[in-house]
Amino acid sequence: MTNEWGPLGALAGEWEGEGGLDTAFSHAQNKVLGTPYLEKCSLKPFGPVDNGSQHLYGLDYRSAMWRGDEENPFHTEVGYWLWDAATGEVMRGFVVPRGITVLAGGAAAADASEFMLKAAQGGAQYNIGENLYLAENASTLSYEVTITVGDDTWSYDETTMLRMNEFDEPFAHTDHNILRRVG
Repeated sequence: MTNEWGPLGALAGEWEGEGGLDTAFSHAQNKVLGTPYLEKCSLKPFGPVDNGSQHLYGLDYRSAMWRGDEENPFHTEVGYWLWDAATGEVMRGFVVPRGITVLAGGAAAADASEFMLKAAQGGAQYNIGENLYLAENASTLSYEVTITVGDDTWSYDETTMLRMNEFDEPFAHTDHNILRRVG
């Protein structure tokens, strides 16, 4: 792909990962568990999208994760990864069907092979929105992800800080995986 997509160009394609680890609170077992998962992710390029003098290039993405031999995924996301070459800004906007939306962002060089995106509840540019149930029971305080791009692989390491009724202090829900190009 041409350099209009900056550091996102290497992510375009079809990806799978078999070594994911989700560390989260299990309501069913009433404890924190580290759960392995499989993942499929599709990132399709588009652009430019023009907003006045701003020109964005992006990736339309869908991701789904399964535990073991589950038929239905336990987690899905849909959204966009965006690159603004003029500002060196990388953004990821996504929706999770539990009633949460995130717009995370950060700075990166056009040829970066690693970059970090962040969002916070009430953030001025990068923000988190959630439904009433989540706000009352498991509110997302912040989201941070580091993306590392390799040769036909990419990985993420993410931490979502939650204010949960089950804990006196904020809880760090973490996910990480290495995805390999399959198409």
